Amino acid sequence: MLGFKRKVRVETERMTLRLPEHADWRQWSELREASAAFLMQWEPVWSTDHLSRRAFTNRVYWAQRAEAQGTAMPVLLIRRDDHQLLGALTLDNIRRGPAQAGTLGYWIGQPHARKGYMREAILALTHHAFTQLDISRLEAACLPENTPSRGVLEKCGFKYEGVAQSYLQINGRWRNHVLYANLRGDRRGRTDAG
Repeated sequence: MLGFKRKVRVETERMTLRLPEHADWRQWSELREASAAFLMQWEPVWSTDHLSRRAFTNRVYWAQRAEAQGTAMPVLLIRRDDHQLLGALTLDNIRRGPAQAGTLGYWIGQPHARKGYMREAILALTHHAFTQLDISRLEAACLPENTPSRGVLEKCGFKYEGVAQSYLQINGRWRNHVLYANLRGDRRGRTDAG
């Protein structure tokens, strides 16, 4: 099954969301390196070979396997007018059976932040997950002080659900995260973001 290359694509107004390819390494590593200070405050500590071609090759193979197995859909955000890589969005930890749920994680390169790209991508991937992948619940988490991330989730219909204590190691420390969820056919209305 892995030998069969499927074209996983979700189109938005300005972007194509697609699986990473080997040819993306240079753009990906340059954008991550140029945005390092911007990203590292919100992410786990990068491995020493994080930006290497070998690490990216492993990422490409993982993305292909995970998508083929139905456990994740990791996509890059590619601006259509100039083929510029803007960031990435991953629907991960897809659970089937009674849960029909998955978790969103994302990052945007610093030069592309605050231009609506991530909102556009999350809305498109959420729609795809609900209508094409039969997902019923999408979850996302971010640091409480990450106001831009909280804002984009709320603008995309995610509702605040609470706080997870010591949820992830971010920048070398165990950190609490605020939890959000978006439900297919959500009737909960607005919830207070504590």
